[in-house]
Amino acid sequence: MATLVLNNSALGASSALRPESRPDPGSAPVAALDPAGDAAIMLRVAAGDDAGFSYLVEKHHRAMIHFLFRMVRNQAIAEELAQEVFLRVYRSRESYRAEAKFTTWLYRIATNLAVNHARDTRHERTAHTVYLDAPNPESGATPDVADDEPTAEQRLMRDERMRAIRTHVMALPERQRMAVVMHKYQGMDYRQIGEVLKISESATKSLLFRAYQTLRDKLKSFV
Repeated sequence: MATLVLNNSALGASSALRPESRPDPGSAPVAALDPAGDAAIMLRVAAGDDAGFSYLVEKHHRAMIHFLFRMVRNQAIAEELAQEVFLRVYRSRESYRAEAKFTTWLYRIATNLAVNHARDTRHERTAHTVYLDAPNPESGATPDVADDEPTAEQRLMRDERMRAIRTHVMALPERQRMAVVMHKYQGMDYRQIGEVLKISESATKSLLFRAYQTLRDKLKSFV
């Protein structure tokens, strides 16, 4: 499946989107739509521009794998689901409407796939270890690791804390877990998360408040 999407063998796309092939602003339903933005490019894809699809895959594929990796706790499955996300994007291209940010639509598809996967495999969890406090893939930041080389005792405590964080985040109710992963690890704001989960911004804040309160209570021995 990965080869299918990344090589665009089923799409006929031969290259990434070039500046001269970006969408015509006049083709967008919203006058202020940025012609170089993802939404405008997706509208161009809907009109048959497979090179635009190649561009969107290359731009968002890595972040999508990171997001799904934290949701399903398995690298191979995350990669498979990421490919399924983009296949669904392509299959839905003709019905796409630029009514919200392209990434909101993208993460909504990914969230639904992750939820379905979790439900389908509830009784067959894998034993793969995934640290939710692993370095941020974009910034490289590792807030739980000191600048100086940690001692053996510090490493032990750090690993124990990371395991605890992973365990308690994954134990959160489904929507709280989704919101925490999008907020803490994808850097999405309340409005974006609310759009993905189809709830109001105030409901998103309440959801995250309850989730973080639960995590603080569970992790207070590490504070």
